[in-house]
Amino acid sequence: MSDLPRKAVTRTAKLAALPLGFAGRATWGLGKRIVGESAEIVGRELQQRTAEQLFKVLGELKGGAMKFGQALSVFESALPEEIAGPYRAALTKLQEAAPPMPTRTVHAALAERLGEDWADLFLEFDDKPAAAASIGQVHRAVWHDGRAVAVKVQYPGAGEALLSDLTQLSRFARLLGPLVPGMDVKPLITELRDRVSEELDYGLEAQAQQAHAEEFADDPDVVVPAVVHQGDQVLITEWIDGVPLSEVISDGTQEQRDRAGQLLSRFLFSGPARTGLLHADPHPGNFRLLPGGPDGEDDWRLGVLDFGTVDRLPGGLPEPIGASLRMTLDGEAAAVYELLRREGFVKESIELDPDAVLDYLLPIIEPARVEEFTFTRDWMRSQAARIADPRSPAHQLGKQLNLPPAYLLIHRVTLSTIGVLCQLGATVRLREELEGWLPGFVLEGGEEEELADVLQANLEADEEDGEETAAQA
Repeated sequence: MSDLPRKAVTRTAKLAALPLGFAGRATWGLGKRIVGESAEIVGRELQQRTAEQLFKVLGELKGGAMKFGQALSVFESALPEEIAGPYRAALTKLQEAAPPMPTRTVHAALAERLGEDWADLFLEFDDKPAAAASIGQVHRAVWHDGRAVAVKVQYPGAGEALLSDLTQLSRFARLLGPLVPGMDVKPLITELRDRVSEELDYGLEAQAQQAHAEEFADDPDVVVPAVVHQGDQVLITEWIDGVPLSEVISDGTQEQRDRAGQLLSRFLFSGPARTGLLHADPHPGNFRLLPGGPDGEDDWRLGVLDFGTVDRLPGGLPEPIGASLRMTLDGEAAAVYELLRREGFVKESIELDPDAVLDYLLPIIEPARVEEFTFTRDWMRSQAARIADPRSPAHQLGKQLNLPPAYLLIHRVTLSTIGVLCQLGATVRLREELEGWLPGFVLEGGEEEELADVLQANLEADEEDGEETAAQA
């Protein structure tokens, strides 16, 4: 048996204690203020204690609780600095590690899933886990043919734990919301629930990883380890060393930060174009910087791990994303508005000012307007604050926009990647990647006129429908 708390009542009690703990610390803080300690010191201690309890519980529970924490962690750069400071260390810990399963549990799981003679498959097997994730942990080993491998073992009861945790977390999402001001936590939890079954299926993960490994086999910039063996709830892949992106964020040189940011952007946009799959879990724990890029040992490549969650996009990223981005950059308010209506971002029952929509979008796409852009926490916070402030026009307009289901995962991956770029503080030539890989961003000859004709026809049809409705009234 695992030490993973599996009984629903035990896990529910731990999660339910979180909001009570928040309230208790608030009372403790008030008491400290009464006896004369400054608000600044008390606030800092309060935030630190809250962070420690929150991520201690999420880490211990693994499952959906830890998955939620990892998803939340990439939005750390949107937090105001006075809040972000105490949380940052706890968030980073959650990205890379969690309490491990006991050795006896690991051996029992491998015997059940690979056979009683599982140890004969390996020349070496390290019982101490090299990494722990939300639904499994990874051990370093040497396969029987001499290759260094990563052995990913799913936690017993992980599926039940994932669903139970996310159900409980959704019940007090309102209390967790203040962790990331301006972000609606409940849809994030709902979307994570929708992805649980895929992530638990190591067969699907193996297919997605091998597709990337084959496509990027000779790539000078991106390394994806090949699949060696896949069994029920066990996945064995080639091992790659490297510097975890979390360490680059905390201690990396500016050169490493910029290189990591450029390659992360390249992988985000090139992956769907080359494989028809979008890696949908871009938190720092899933990436490594490896020495030995195209310019020698002093250069770096990006190692990519964990393909448990992917979005299947056979034609690459949807062309309307590139087209709307390009038209926004060109200031074509009416055309952008019509395209957003056609794709369902503006519901038919809603009428918005196209110029106001353009004003809403332009600050968000600032990184694509220039040759290179430096992503910073300050920039991320300014965008979050602009959209979150109930008094701002951006907030009022944003509430009227819609996110079609087909774009949900793409939206989260994009936001998460931008969050990581801001944590890195990387200077990135984003426009270069958009021009190279994003369908619709660069039009071939004749396409622009064709698109303009389609949009104009849609506009005229809408106007005719409006006139007919008015006449009937």
